Amino acid sequence: MSTTQQQAYASGAARTEVAARAEGLTKVYGEGETRVVALDGVSVEFRRGEFTAIMGPSGSGKSTLMHCMAGLDSISGGSATIGDVELSRLKDKKLTKLRRDRIGFVFQAFNLVPTLTALENITLTLDIAGRKPDMEWLERIVATVGLADRLKHRPGQLSGGQQQRVACARALAGRPEIVFADEPTGNLDSRSGSEILSFLRASTRDFGQTIVMVTHDAGAAAYADRVLFLADGRIVDELANPTADSVLERMKQFDAKGRTS
Repeated sequence: MSTTQQQAYASGAARTEVAARAEGLTKVYGEGETRVVALDGVSVEFRRGEFTAIMGPSGSGKSTLMHCMAGLDSISGGSATIGDVELSRLKDKKLTKLRRDRIGFVFQAFNLVPTLTALENITLTLDIAGRKPDMEWLERIVATVGLADRLKHRPGQLSGGQQQRVACARALAGRPEIVFADEPTGNLDSRSGSEILSFLRASTRDFGQTIVMVTHDAGAAAYADRVLFLADGRIVDELANPTADSVLERMKQFDAKGRTS
């Protein structure tokens, strides 16, 4: 990424572009009496260079929204788009290629290959795609996550926080248009979790990366540029420039509405 591009992202100029969007997105599981509407006409945009947190109670549809946007789950209605590509129009082979080339994933379970070194895990997706890593970019990512002295170690030789940093580095190694993170700090202690969240935050600021993170933790959500709140498969609120306190206060309001409804 050039210095000019970095300055554009830092100034927010690049955030006018949309990395992904949903329009009237619906996801239904089952039929008849077992029919469950997980997403009910969701419309949202995720801008380039922006860190978005998605929150909501269990069953609100937050993970389903992320999985549909990432092409990991089919949609029942509406549309999900990455860049200018509508996912529902892609055949399986092209959808797999798009996920591999344009989307990064970080999950609560680190999903590392135990027989590979940290470096081999970081470059795994690129290796599968037959792409050579950009060594300058790879070195920057490794330096940012603080793994330079752990690259030859296998996952079993790394702490949980270090394993998740490997997973984050892998997600960014191919310079994806967007990274989806599903509870990325859920299995980590507070210190390791803070390190991962700081890295994700820095990746938007320094690299112009787009991050969409599902979390239940108000402290984690405070690292984001904005928070989307889901309930019953719908986006019910949005909070810009969140703090842990403001997120908690907003969540309390939802709880109060739930008790009186």
